[in-house]
Amino acid sequence: MGAKIHAEGARERAEQAIREADRAEAAAWSVRMEGYGGPAQPSPTIGQCLNGGLGWLEVECARCKTRASLPLDAVRRPRDTPLWKLEASLKCRSCRTHRYAPPARMIKLTETRQITPYKWVHPTEER
Repeated sequence: MGAKIHAEGARERAEQAIREADRAEAAAWSVRMEGYGGPAQPSPTIGQCLNGGLGWLEVECARCKTRASLPLDAVRRPRDTPLWKLEASLKCRSCRTHRYAPPARMIKLTETRQITPYKWVHPTEER
């Protein structure tokens, strides 16, 4: 009985240590990206960011400088995918044309949404 209680306590402490390590790695990557602009590699995985409590990725368009916050739990990729692999699939919806969608660069990770949601504008309306 005592060994079982000891094992459960050790397991909880180990899970807490993993959570703290994941958060520290994700926060270090976020500071490196925001402060120095990169490099994006090596980066934490989607699962590490979510486990560490940093569930939002802030991105910015290379052309129009529009910023957006993306929820990492809604990304349709395996949880062991590194964040740098997402960068190629991030495209700006605000200034894209029929032929070209400019890339978006990753800025930082946050706990909550920092940027207001994207406001949809019909192509015939003024911006």
